[in-house]
Amino acid sequence: MNNLISYISRQWNYFKNRFFNIVGKSQLNKFMKHIILFGPPGSGKGTQAKQLEKKFNMIHISTGDLFRYEIGNKTPLGIEAQAYMDQGRLVPDEVTIGMLKNRVNKHPEANGFIFDGFPRTIPQSQALDQFLNERGEELSGLISLKVDDEEIVVRLLDRGKTSGRADDASEAVIRKRIEVYNDQTAPVFNYYDDKGKAQEVEGVGTIDEIFNRLSSTIEAL
Repeated sequence: MNNLISYISRQWNYFKNRFFNIVGKSQLNKFMKHIILFGPPGSGKGTQAKQLEKKFNMIHISTGDLFRYEIGNKTPLGIEAQAYMDQGRLVPDEVTIGMLKNRVNKHPEANGFIFDGFPRTIPQSQALDQFLNERGEELSGLISLKVDDEEIVVRLLDRGKTSGRADDASEAVIRKRIEVYNDQTAPVFNYYDDKGKAQEVEGVGTIDEIFNRLSSTIEAL
């Protein structure tokens, strides 16, 4: 199986390079879409990203998965991140961005990327834009799942019954998380809205209903 995957990867890279030579990188990148899936904790980003990943042959990148991989595999960035966390300090942006770059660069075959949980701040947004620009690419759009605060509280308390997460079990903690999101992360929406790249999608409904709304939005980008 590993030999087959390696063969397919080599073939893809061969034909992709041939295509580069024919139409040029700038033309090929027009077929790629890079999406920020945005919204407060409990808005359903992770659930939707997994389905969108399959439909559009994109790679879903969540900051949680990045940290678990890098720390679990004791990579240089993972070791550095763990050192900050052990000291109770925030992991610097350059470490998180380094992890993200590693993940993106591992998937030249992707039709694009779904960024989930990143960027959280305007400096991170600027760093993402710079990274994509260095690749001759750009962000296609930010799509925010619109869910009101009370619905978020209900969802996370319900999730807390099975997730085992302490921060899902306390209404006071949940409301604090929402407050932090509104104060620190929501301005990212305005940053991309000023560039004409942000839009909202109704995040209440069945999983399939929300998925169809997101799919239509991505297809229109």
